[in-house]
Amino acid sequence: MDAETLRYQPKDYKSDQYVRWCPGCGDHALLSCLHKAMAQLNIEPHETAVISGIGCSSRLPYYMNTYGFHTIHGRGAAVATGVKTAKPELSVWLTTGDGDCLAIGGNHFIHMVRRNIDINVLLMNNKIYGLTKGQYSPTSERGSKTKSSPFGTVEDPFRPIELALGARGTFFARCIDVDLSNATDVLVAAAKHKGTSVVEVLQNCVIFNNNVHKSVTDKASKIENTILLKHGEKMLFGQDNSKGLVLDGWNIKAVTIGQDGYTLDDVLVHDAHTQDSALHMKLGLMSPEDNGLPLALGVIRDVEALVYDEEVTKQIKTIQAKDPVRTLTNYLMTKDVWEVK
Repeated sequence: MDAETLRYQPKDYKSDQYVRWCPGCGDHALLSCLHKAMAQLNIEPHETAVISGIGCSSRLPYYMNTYGFHTIHGRGAAVATGVKTAKPELSVWLTTGDGDCLAIGGNHFIHMVRRNIDINVLLMNNKIYGLTKGQYSPTSERGSKTKSSPFGTVEDPFRPIELALGARGTFFARCIDVDLSNATDVLVAAAKHKGTSVVEVLQNCVIFNNNVHKSVTDKASKIENTILLKHGEKMLFGQDNSKGLVLDGWNIKAVTIGQDGYTLDDVLVHDAHTQDSALHMKLGLMSPEDNGLPLALGVIRDVEALVYDEEVTKQIKTIQAKDPVRTLTNYLMTKDVWEVK
């Protein structure tokens, strides 16, 4: 069948393996969204590779009918970098958790983002170490009581967007495990982006950190506590989109349209493509708990930049053109001499 007409279904990306996650784990939903996203992208399974480190979410490659590599703790980014650089024609995905990616794997993560390698990163953030039975992770909130902090943590957490944008990231998006529609759209957008695409997935661990994201996943509060950003559209949220985001000096402020003199014209328009990351950072740091602003979902940043694997390929071709590969006879007929001991 011609590649232009070839259409895959989500089931074509599913393996025959039994899914070994706890019932109710948010990873189930994300896996389903990934299958759907890949079907929309219509990339052949044998042209796709899913890499992971260690953790609950890192079991995901087993459930994909694609190439896969379950690597070691924190090193998924390094392996994915090697795969993409060696085989740039592959669609490469990295699935990792907040502990795997931002603790032992933190250095690999920031340099993968800095290099802008064309890898799609699924950062499952449940703010806990699940596989090792409930220790606090780099994203656990201050005061979190866990197996390794029974009296509460005394440190502040990493916020993934700060690391990603601090490393000059070109793509950052966020979704939640119970919003399958937005999650699928975000994964498709990440795959279409040229460069490192970081998708933070707010995922629930029903065993060790249940309802950690309740303020933005509960139906009663989600509409007021989240905002779905779309490039080129007004930043509206709340019941009937009655609220919006405006600039108040250097800061973002939530207002009710029609009150205190604010109109729809005052509401900011989302520009995911602007190179300046200042507003993207402010949007990514909004939080109902921290600053009373709605959590930003969707694609927050999506800009163009040189892509590492493409630049490596160009460099190799340029050097090979200047010094073509020669045969053994060519080498033997030169004045170069080798001494083998």
